Amino acid sequence: MDHVGALALVGSGEYLPGMAELEGALLRSGIERGLSNSFVQIPLAAGRESVQRLQYWQELGAAQAERLNTRQIFLPIYTREDAIREDLASAIDGAGLIYLSGGDPSYLANSLINTPVWEAIERNWRRGSSLAGCSAGAMALSGDVPNFRKQSSPGTPGLNILSTLRTIPHYNKFFGWIPDSAAKLMVRAPEGVTVIGVDEMTAAVAGLDPRTSYEELTFSVHGVGGVHVLRGAATHRYLQGELVHLH
Repeated sequence: MDHVGALALVGSGEYLPGMAELEGALLRSGIERGLSNSFVQIPLAAGRESVQRLQYWQELGAAQAERLNTRQIFLPIYTREDAIREDLASAIDGAGLIYLSGGDPSYLANSLINTPVWEAIERNWRRGSSLAGCSAGAMALSGDVPNFRKQSSPGTPGLNILSTLRTIPHYNKFFGWIPDSAAKLMVRAPEGVTVIGVDEMTAAVAGLDPRTSYEELTFSVHGVGGVHVLRGAATHRYLQGELVHLH
């Protein structure tokens, strides 16, 4: 029986003090569903970055885990070969919170699809673990990932948790208030796909507020910025505590 966990699409700020309240709430949600007080951090999206940068993510995550009084499980998953390893996949089992941090969304999705690590992530989320994706992590949870650098090129397949939703992270930094038509052109959203922009230090979250549901595409806004729905003739911006209905 499915007891799907909370789901967070984060614009930026994973493991920073300003996001501790949200990450703590996600962790507690997993614990309340019977999972352990442990925080799995998966840096795969940054897997092609420098050793120093990967060390930075590990240290940032460790500091957040200390703030939250939880056990950090930083998994050294940097390549598709790592994502195939059964020992790394099994380390995910039972975690209260699973977090896909930032980097390259296409690399993340390509490296995770049809691997034991992704199967473990999805299985545990459907059993109650909270699942968060920040920046690249949020983008990769869609049905496909647009190619921002070459907009004339097709995107790559995503992890397909949210097949009819496409997320633009860092929205206030990279896009600002642009017309809906321009946003859809930039991300080449197919018919039936809703595009949302999530500001930095902000998240769209389903499953913490009982009025929200990822299946119904209903989210609550957490953080200092807004969630922007790009549909129709104008952009609508939702703020902290407001509900976003995307059906």
